[in-house]
Amino acid sequence: MSMPRGGGGGAALAASRLDDPELVEAGDPGGMLRQVASSAAQVRTAVRTCDETDLSALHPDSRPRAIVTAGMGGSAFAGDALAAICGASSPVQVTGVSGYQLPGWVGAADLVIAVSRSGQTAEVLSLASEAARRGCDLVGVAAPGSPLQDLTLHARGTFIPVIADGPARVTPWALTVPLLVTASRLGMARIDPAAYESAAAAMEDISHQCRPSSESFVNPAKSLALDLVGTLPVIWGGSDLAAVAARRFAAQLAANAKYPSVPGVLPEAAHDQVATFDGPFAPTPEPEFPAAEDLRSAAPYGDEAFGELPDPDGAELDGSASGATALRLFLLADPAGEPPAVTGVRTAAATLAAARGVEVSEIEMDPGEPLRRLTSTVQLLDYATVYLGIACGIDPLAIAAIKDLRDLAERSVPSG
Repeated sequence: MSMPRGGGGGAALAASRLDDPELVEAGDPGGMLRQVASSAAQVRTAVRTCDETDLSALHPDSRPRAIVTAGMGGSAFAGDALAAICGASSPVQVTGVSGYQLPGWVGAADLVIAVSRSGQTAEVLSLASEAARRGCDLVGVAAPGSPLQDLTLHARGTFIPVIADGPARVTPWALTVPLLVTASRLGMARIDPAAYESAAAAMEDISHQCRPSSESFVNPAKSLALDLVGTLPVIWGGSDLAAVAARRFAAQLAANAKYPSVPGVLPEAAHDQVATFDGPFAPTPEPEFPAAEDLRSAAPYGDEAFGELPDPDGAELDGSASGATALRLFLLADPAGEPPAVTGVRTAAATLAAARGVEVSEIEMDPGEPLRRLTSTVQLLDYATVYLGIACGIDPLAIAAIKDLRDLAERSVPSG
């Protein structure tokens, strides 16, 4: 199925797909929309699992010097969410690590939380093994019966099972809640038990609004997906929570819709990425010089001097020509968490984009507690990425390129 392009025709084709329940169901053979709808249940199940797990080793007297979260892909989101929800006021540094090596400063005074939905991710197992060798306290968050559980228990760490189906990218809260409970028990975060239920209720409300049977003009996720069709999304957040949501949005666009985007954080993006407003993906500004027709009439050499010069490649040099991909700015507004100066930059960015002809979509986060603000925003964005994949005729669940690259990488490793 061909991908809808920008413009009225492409948007109309995408809307027709999203407003037909049978086409939506056929376009989601892996049931990704149902997986996103399970987010509220993930929160409740994870809280119950933590209540049933022996976490007696986690208490304020055992507070570490720093918490290092180890995760890859969808599992890394849990660490990002923990750092953002704890915020700058946390008495303990929270940092995330991906790859195969811990930073040199990580040692016995620190806690490493290894997160892997499957419990089999090679990079996470490597980081957890290194943490155990250095004498770090270790918490493992993964599927029960997995290699990560064995490694964690062998290191006399704390293991929290993940009871959820599907890949890590559709189980964000099954992975994140255990980290938040850990931080709360260590005295690093103040998350009232009622906050989890509030977050789950907010996600249920988003799921109702974004249900497949709801038409695009009243469905915020379908509307957002249609805003994305045929554009190059530039996604900016200005608070810690909004920055996490922006990175999550970009990652889910890639995984669920196979769609590229450019995430950024304000005010930093105002020092570099904003320059794209004057680049080849932005609308061409109106010329401030006489049109070529006027020059012809005034030229002493006649019209022949201004004849059409063919492009040797037969292609448009101007990236903003009709039918080309257009830049679109997506602003994640978090009034409850943004510093006033950042709010000013965000407002100015929207004004500048409009003046440059760049279309803007602004998504305002819930004004509630940090966990509710993040969960409700991510819920909406996750739905939008799945709907975009469906609108483009792409199976949201399929990840052939990820698997192919992993297989190629494994074959390229020299044998010992």
